[in-house]
Amino acid sequence: MAGRPWELQKSIFDKLKYTMAKLIGYVIFGICCILWGLILVVPFLEFSAAKIAGITTGLIIAGEITFYLSIFLIGKEFLVRIKNKFRKSNKSE
Repeated sequence: MAGRPWELQKSIFDKLKYTMAKLIGYVIFGICCILWGLILVVPFLEFSAAKIAGITTGLIIAGEITFYLSIFLIGKEFLVRIKNKFRKSNKSE
């Protein structure tokens, strides 16, 4: 009896949750890329060497955490696609 209205509503809700989780995962992946990009900017700021080292360490940790969180939300197939892109670029060189 798959035609019951509450079952249809439940399946729509499940699809919406899945889509929303993927969208949040892509946003977190974008934040991850920004964090890793900021690592290149930090040495040019006028901070002491100790502060630069601390900021860089914090950015690396935050970048890794957001990367793994995005992979968790998006799914393993996204990680496989990233790996395949790097493998193809290494084979062409």
